[in-house]
Amino acid sequence: MTENYITRGCLNRPVENAEDGKFENICKGCNKMNVFNWLDNIPDNDFAEDVVEIRFKNTRKGYYSNNTGAPLINGDVVAVEGSPGHDIGIVSLTGELVALQMKRHNAVDVSNIKKIYRKAKPNDLEKWYQAIERETEALRDSRQIVANLALAMKISDVEFQGDNTKATFYYISDERVDFRQLIKDFADHFKVRIEMKQIGARQEAGKVGGIGTCGRELCCTSWLTAFASVSTNAARYQEVSLNPQKIAGQCGKLKCCLNYELKCYIDARTDFPDTSIPLETEKGKAYHSKTDVYRRIIWYSYNNENENETFIPLDVDVVKEILQLNQQGKVAKDLQSSSERDQKESGIIYKNAVGADSISRFEEKRRKKKKKTVKNTATVDNKSKPNNQTPSNQTSSNQIPINQNRSARKNKKEGAKTKTEK
Repeated sequence: MTENYITRGCLNRPVENAEDGKFENICKGCNKMNVFNWLDNIPDNDFAEDVVEIRFKNTRKGYYSNNTGAPLINGDVVAVEGSPGHDIGIVSLTGELVALQMKRHNAVDVSNIKKIYRKAKPNDLEKWYQAIERETEALRDSRQIVANLALAMKISDVEFQGDNTKATFYYISDERVDFRQLIKDFADHFKVRIEMKQIGARQEAGKVGGIGTCGRELCCTSWLTAFASVSTNAARYQEVSLNPQKIAGQCGKLKCCLNYELKCYIDARTDFPDTSIPLETEKGKAYHSKTDVYRRIIWYSYNNENENETFIPLDVDVVKEILQLNQQGKVAKDLQSSSERDQKESGIIYKNAVGADSISRFEEKRRKKKKKTVKNTATVDNKSKPNNQTPSNQTSSNQIPINQNRSARKNKKEGAKTKTEK
């Protein structure tokens, strides 16, 4: 049973109970469609017993009425009402929290809700397994058919219904697509009922998956199910660069994580002054350069044409005081950061040494040292001799001075010449 168990993206497996020997499905919360039931200890009411939340492939969920009255727990595989036929899903939530989830997602009224037929039988599971096995091959064949028809669309995913009589194709496209010939080709090839659903770039990224710039798995793949609109104002509030390559995700849209801390930045900037107004000083006008929201520091610089322009950090309260002086028609003194004031009072001056050293200093080739060559001199001084050697005037019998050796050779040559002449 455990080997053929398919969970549609969840790692939970049926665990055998030691008391009665039955299998229980214990969900570990690894699937992004699971919901933590924080109202589990509250006694169930009539509504909680009738309505159950069922999850299917990817991010598809539905609410169904349990008319059979059978006790259901998270992870149970059930057969539910389809259109047409029946579908197979997994129980993701039961109890009092289902009513709150329906209100949150604006679900339909209980009177028009679909029904749960039964717990999945072996025959239902066998058809379900066959339908799941067809999805990979169907995705490859459907993309080939779309390429043959030269349609401006991309098939992102395929989902077969639990009874293997219907197939839903999820596609992404920026233009309107004519499906008349495409649906005919799909119906002839797959021999099932065809349904087409368009999804956005964010939904496709959640289905495909990947690693974000933060080094972790994409939020839309791991846990994020609802996509909120993201604007460039979120990046401006957080002082993030408006470079599209940095603030866009793999889907090509603005990153969803720009909204995570947006409210905290808005609350922190409530008492910040208007940075678009320049500061009037004795040295001239100072213009805003950047802001550190949580440290409450604003950097200003004089609008000089010099390339090495210095940025002066100022506290938010100091900026407010200067703006008040300007409103009164007064001009403030030269801008001076609080850190510089502390340095002058303490007598310690700190300098920024970044860039003082040459970057290419390691690339310079080291000069090769020339080896000193010792010449064969006729005379050897006493200073150049090692300590273990005796001076020239105290030579031993085995050591002969170089000058005496050369004179002896000359005498032998002259004696040989005189003999030949005679």
